[in-house]
Amino acid sequence: MFESSKDWKVKKLEDWNIVAVEILKHFPEQKIFALYGEMGVGKTTLVKSFCKALGVTEEAVSPTFSLVNEYKVQPHPKSLSQREGLEYSDKIYHFDLYRLKNAEELLDIGFEEYLADDAFCFIEWPELAEPFLPSSAVNLRLELSDEENSRTIKTD
Repeated sequence: MFESSKDWKVKKLEDWNIVAVEILKHFPEQKIFALYGEMGVGKTTLVKSFCKALGVTEEAVSPTFSLVNEYKVQPHPKSLSQREGLEYSDKIYHFDLYRLKNAEELLDIGFEEYLADDAFCFIEWPELAEPFLPSSAVNLRLELSDEENSRTIKTD
């Protein structure tokens, strides 16, 4: 996986949006992010913040039952892509692979085609997808911290 280790700390709700922007700036060339962490640690919240930073205006929701949601990017002056002058795709794929039982189910939804689409891909519960992820994918490990309600996000 992509080599550039760094840690971020989320202490309050507002921090998610700030951290999402920092992560995207830290990995400006990467579009595939694998989010690891136990249930309730904030994977979906982080994806919502990524979507907001990239210019998605609709509410990003967990694709637990649909497995993948597609969001359209509507760049606006406050989006990261507009402020930083970055060129991003006009769509984002948000995967939640928690319910999948095997890699065959992953291939059945066209996972490889999504990855090849040059769009941002945010993948929750990516364990089954690991053999299909490019070496440039960024692994984000979300963990509960010792401080009450805080999280640590680590790359490896």
